[in-house]
Amino acid sequence: MYYALKTLELFLYALEILILIRVLVSWIPRAYDNPFVQFIVQITDPILNPIKKLIEKSIFGGKGNVVDFSPLVAFLIISALQRFVMSLNI
Repeated sequence: MYYALKTLELFLYALEILILIRVLVSWIPRAYDNPFVQFIVQITDPILNPIKKLIEKSIFGGKGNVVDFSPLVAFLIISALQRFVMSLNI
């Protein structure tokens, strides 16, 4: 059980890193031509796209949004999951 929880912790941490890399890369023009960046987008899209859709349907959504808040929401969800997993470690 200990190793399963540690593996889940590492997975969540790696997911945070990949989302952070995606956010930073989004500021670089033409970065999406890189195969490594495309790999990161493929991994993070299943997490960020449902959050984007929920934000668009909420009162905070709309067509005029300049800033994408889905990575921030994903960080909050991952952080809550990490705290939950760490509480099971006792």
